[in-house]
Amino acid sequence: MPTLLSSRSASPDVRPAPRRRRRGLLRLAAAGAGAAVLVPVGLQVAGWLPEDPFGRDEVDRSTTPLLLALEDLHEYHAATGAFQVVVDREVDTRYVPSAISGERVQLLATGTADAYVDFSGLDAGAVTLSGDGTVATIELPAPRLDEVRIDPEESRVLDRDRGLVERIGDAVGDDPVDDSELYALAEDRLTAAAAESDLRERAETNTREMLTGLARSFGVDEVEVRFEETADSAG
Repeated sequence: MPTLLSSRSASPDVRPAPRRRRRGLLRLAAAGAGAAVLVPVGLQVAGWLPEDPFGRDEVDRSTTPLLLALEDLHEYHAATGAFQVVVDREVDTRYVPSAISGERVQLLATGTADAYVDFSGLDAGAVTLSGDGTVATIELPAPRLDEVRIDPEESRVLDRDRGLVERIGDAVGDDPVDDSELYALAEDRLTAAAAESDLRERAETNTREMLTGLARSFGVDEVEVRFEETADSAG
């Protein structure tokens, strides 16, 4: 009897075990098959994606540059001079200490100016050739000075000292500091320096050498280049 009772109590636990194992194996096999299918698909999709899927794209919708006009140059820029000046300007308020009201600014300005010869007004009589074509005389207007061009990268404010009133005005106002008058003053100083330099004399020398070499390439042995005695130094 005891053995019989032991058999009945054990039978419910022993027989269902194979079914549960088979179901577990089937589920595991199904999961493995699904993984086997998803892995290559996932690898293929990953190959389609960019390296940075959330990166930013930039679109340039600028228009194509348009050619508005073409002009022939009739000026020979024969020499260039670089000039530099420090403009030191102080503006004071009468009977008021500079610490209260006033301004002193030092500006380092660097610019260039060209000396050029204007060929636009030359006529057929400007060049005279000898009968055999071996001697030429060329008459030209005197070199002139072009406008001074200030280089913004090489120009800067060295120091700015402002009174209390001006500093308060800068703090509460919306207008930035305007140095246009200071740059205009620097341009006038550089223009005067260019006029006092030997820039025009260098332009004469360089133009004479250029035209002499050009004429000799055409078979002219002797070349004389004459310039007018007067020149408009203001350009």
